[in-house]
Amino acid sequence: MPAKVYVNRTLNMKKIRYIGLDMDHTLIRYKSLNFERLSHTKVIEKLLKRGYPDIIKSLQFDDNLAIRGLVIDRDKGNLLKLNRYTAIRASFHGLKPLDFKMHQKIYRSTYIDLSTGGYMAVDTFFSYSLAVLYTQLVELKDANPTLAFPEYARIADDCLDAVDEAHRDGSLKEEVKKNLDHYIIKDPKLVEGLEKYKKHGKKIFILTNSDYHYTKLLLDYAITPFLKEHKSWLDLFEFVITFAQKPKFFYEGNRFLRVNPTDGTMTNVEEKLTPGMYQGGNAKQFTTEIGLEGDDILYIGDHIYGDILRLKKDCNWRTAMVLEELEPEIENNAKAEPINAEIEVLMKQKEPFEDELTVLMTKKIEEGIVDEGKIEALQKKISEIDGQISALIKQQQSMYNPNWGQLMRAGNEESYLAYQIERYACVYMPKLSDLLELSPRTYFRAPRRPLSHEITSV
Repeated sequence: MPAKVYVNRTLNMKKIRYIGLDMDHTLIRYKSLNFERLSHTKVIEKLLKRGYPDIIKSLQFDDNLAIRGLVIDRDKGNLLKLNRYTAIRASFHGLKPLDFKMHQKIYRSTYIDLSTGGYMAVDTFFSYSLAVLYTQLVELKDANPTLAFPEYARIADDCLDAVDEAHRDGSLKEEVKKNLDHYIIKDPKLVEGLEKYKKHGKKIFILTNSDYHYTKLLLDYAITPFLKEHKSWLDLFEFVITFAQKPKFFYEGNRFLRVNPTDGTMTNVEEKLTPGMYQGGNAKQFTTEIGLEGDDILYIGDHIYGDILRLKKDCNWRTAMVLEELEPEIENNAKAEPINAEIEVLMKQKEPFEDELTVLMTKKIEEGIVDEGKIEALQKKISEIDGQISALIKQQQSMYNPNWGQLMRAGNEESYLAYQIERYACVYMPKLSDLLELSPRTYFRAPRRPLSHEITSV
């Protein structure tokens, strides 16, 4: 089975000298539901300390309530799915879906302006628990008006602060450390692929926001045991940069500190960067002192904003996106293909009836020629076919998330997440090992995308 690497922009791996890797959810894969369930629990604990009602203790993590790429409307308490043009294509208020009429009442236009600051993106796995908990808290607030819940916007901000605090204070990582097997995936094939790329002369570095101790723990657990041509991860990776503070790493000028990999002690860096372990730093110094041009580097991450978007805007590095939810989406797409084919056949059947109806209605308005019997018959045929199509669409959508449908589509259009990936990631894949299975000399060619006027109907 061919590796699943999908191309937005042509990328010649022969020209890539350095491959940079984010750690969490890229180099190191998590058992995501286990981790998000833990995050959900820890955030509830922190909200209780902030005075939230005890009723929130009863909340359980439900992964059907959110997918990546959604947007939280902080002020109105809604969770939104957008298409590439930021038009709302699905929404929930709490646990209740909002219909089109309610969209119009709330938003007037179905298009929203994400630059206004009232919205919060669900753009990484670490945001799942936030989105799930937010929609649950909105539901509890509405159902219990006498309880001391803050306003919707404050709930969103408190959830985000609590998630950040759980990562910052180590409460999440301490639980991971206690039971690595429950949260972390070991992947010998990935390590084999890294060594293969190293053999071909590729320099590999890690750029992570995690601290030294957590980075060392995960690399010792998931990388070193499977190495065959290197003694430890220290020999495999040219640079390991911890606590990088992405996306600031890509546009600010923070200083590098050299880290002693045996004990984590740090010293100032007064000379040019040489291979080793560091904390902090910035992209400009990194590329300049190593003697690299931006397009000598391919950086691979899972966070559309922290890893990809700002990097693409502020540096000239090539980019790749890991989207692990893509694997089940691809499998579901294959299962849905026969249904899609049936829908396509019915749409083709409907077109001549619609065309004929258009001609009759035009004559009715312009020439006063009326054939009501024919018009009624055509409307009936169209309605019957629409009913069949609607039933098939429901059957198709049942194969995906029951609340939000497909990850990369919003109806027939691309989802906003798909648009961002297309715009900022040169290539994308479900997991890093999909790339590493391929030759380090692979030439990824972007497909020619036909424009609307270039598509001829048969």
